[in-house]
Amino acid sequence: SHIFKKNRDLTKAWRGKTEQLLRVNEHDFTMRPAFGGPAIPVGVDVQVESLDSISEVDMDFTMTLYLRHYWKDERLSFPSTNNKSMTFDGRLVKKIWVPDVFFVHSKRSFIHDTTTDNIMLRVFPDGHVLYSMRVTVTAMCNMDFSHFPLDSQTCSLELESYAYTDEDLMLYWKNGNESLKTDEKISLSQFLIQKFHTTSRLAFYSSTGWYNRLYINFTLRRHIFFFLLQTYFPATLMVMLSWVSFWIDRRAVPARVSLGITTVLTMSTIITGVNASMPRVSYIKAVDIYLWVSFVFVFLSVLEYAAVNYLTTVQERKERKLRERFSCSCGMPHSKTMMLDGNYSESDANSLAGYTRNQMVPEEEKPEKMVVHLAMSNGSNSSRKRGLKGHVGLRIIQNTHAIDKYSRLIFPGTYIFFNLIYWSVFS
Repeated sequence: SHIFKKNRDLTKAWRGKTEQLLRVNEHDFTMRPAFGGPAIPVGVDVQVESLDSISEVDMDFTMTLYLRHYWKDERLSFPSTNNKSMTFDGRLVKKIWVPDVFFVHSKRSFIHDTTTDNIMLRVFPDGHVLYSMRVTVTAMCNMDFSHFPLDSQTCSLELESYAYTDEDLMLYWKNGNESLKTDEKISLSQFLIQKFHTTSRLAFYSSTGWYNRLYINFTLRRHIFFFLLQTYFPATLMVMLSWVSFWIDRRAVPARVSLGITTVLTMSTIITGVNASMPRVSYIKAVDIYLWVSFVFVFLSVLEYAAVNYLTTVQERKERKLRERFSCSCGMPHSKTMMLDGNYSESDANSLAGYTRNQMVPEEEKPEKMVVHLAMSNGSNSSRKRGLKGHVGLRIIQNTHAIDKYSRLIFPGTYIFFNLIYWSVFS
């Protein structure tokens, strides 16, 4: 019938196997096509199915792709009335010549074999061959982390013939930049894929010669939002938390010391966590600059309180010695106590000479005042005047030190200035 003639089985019509139809046994396929003549051109095109992972620690990437080769082998030509091609699986590939393309700088690679080997061979009547396979390859990528995590990385997958030099096999992109196609659904959690493009050049080996090498280049830009939440924002909060100690009473030693130690340890934990997920490179990364400058700010806030505490102790020791000298060493028989704030005149001070310490406002309730012990006697008016004049000139020990007042402005201002420079340089 007409239907039978249209769909007849060519293998039955030739009364032989497919291998006999292609005359595989009549030729030596250990040799390349046109052996002894010019280099055989082998076109290549690639369709990237997925970009599976990018590893900063191992400096590599994993990609799954469809790799296709195009060449002409007249030994595989066969007669055909309708000029249709024949398609075969991986069993025929083992019996004919195929290009020996490999991935340069690859660490691991394999051809998918579920449910069978993912290999396709299509032969046309004039001897043109299409050889396609589905491959997953893990290849090396030299990354530069000097701007991490505000960085962009360019990686490449390189294809090259292992045995045939450019005198025997000419490897080229079949359709130029159109030879590389990607799935629109390709996405990564930490990177934005900016572009794919192809290049080619010659590679030289001193022992074997020149080879054609094809490159699949792709550029990745890292998403910064994850690192803003996990690194930059916590580090900034720790620095701001360390500034709280400038508003705490300088005599509250446990509060200020514990706050400083807590922020220092937290910054150390953040730095350790970031470096644990990164390769041990010998240069400084952008995130290292930010974290270590933040750590220095936190550490300086602890040193600031150490300076305040030391100066306060020295000042209190001096005033204690002055009080002891005027209250005890004068040798006066009757000792009175009064409190001055610096606004009393000498006559006002004389009028308060009869008040005792218990009759006056306690020192804790009047931090801006100063309790003065005066040695007074009825017969020594000149000594009383000298003691009053000496104590009016003493500085008052207040709850806030001058260093704390300056730190409230200097620390935030300097840190804001650093952030402006940092983000303008690296972003």
